[in-house]
Amino acid sequence: METYIILGNYTKEGIAKIKEGPARIAAAKKAVEAAGGKFVAWYLTMGRYDFLAITQAPSVMAAASVLLALGAQGNVRTETLHALDEDEFKKVVGSLP
Repeated sequence: METYIILGNYTKEGIAKIKEGPARIAAAKKAVEAAGGKFVAWYLTMGRYDFLAITQAPSVMAAASVLLALGAQGNVRTETLHALDEDEFKKVVGSLP
């Protein structure tokens, strides 16, 4: 599984309907799982981003399809980071010349 860190902001529409936020998180979890992934964590954050989510997906195609579908609903804008864990980092470093 590939790991993704999703940084998000609510749109004007999303913040106007913030009380629907918990249901939207539940729907996002179901969408990630339906794509063969895992929803690891979700956090409300203070600062540049309104929330952060950590997910896993079987491929970049699966991750992209979920993110595009969620973005198309108009409630959030996201910036997504493809993350490598410590073991993956060690493999990358170990393969350097």
